Amino acid sequence: MDIVDTVARLFAIGGAGAYFGEAVSQAEHALQAAHLAERSAAADTLVIAALLHDVGHLLHGLPEEIAERGIDGRHEQGGASWLAVHFGPTISEPVRLHVAAKRYLCAIEPAYLAELSPASRQSLRLQGGPFDAESLRAFEAEPYSRDAVRLRRWDDEAKVPGLAVPELEHYRDRIGELARRNGP
Repeated sequence: MDIVDTVARLFAIGGAGAYFGEAVSQAEHALQAAHLAERSAAADTLVIAALLHDVGHLLHGLPEEIAERGIDGRHEQGGASWLAVHFGPTISEPVRLHVAAKRYLCAIEPAYLAELSPASRQSLRLQGGPFDAESLRAFEAEPYSRDAVRLRRWDDEAKVPGLAVPELEHYRDRIGELARRNGP
């Protein structure tokens, strides 16, 4: 099975599942994030990173209510590791850093934290809360930190019930091409 079929299968199996405390499904959230990236004229690699930023949720198969049990599934790490095998760092690194980007934005923008959904605030607590000064500097030094911040903002916006956006099929060719071009 090639990577395009694997992504389609992951979406088919877990995409209809609820997106951790939000009013959209996993697939709706992913497709909205990709659509927002595309509308922002982001590079194809960042559009696909936005589409697949939560693939770790689809891979680990943990139940939706894990945060309520006080468990951080570390989906960003699992997803990034899986993506690195198929796409390389231009896609995997923004995904790996998108949780850190939330912690970063909470530390530098007081209004950002206030605007997070209740589910995002709950996961923020499990993920360690806003960064301290040392963590801020370390995050800013990461080569893909700016892409991760852009991805994070799309992630936060991609929670609109019933929003009409392109389906997964719209991204199939790009997924395949980027895997061929950027994979290890």
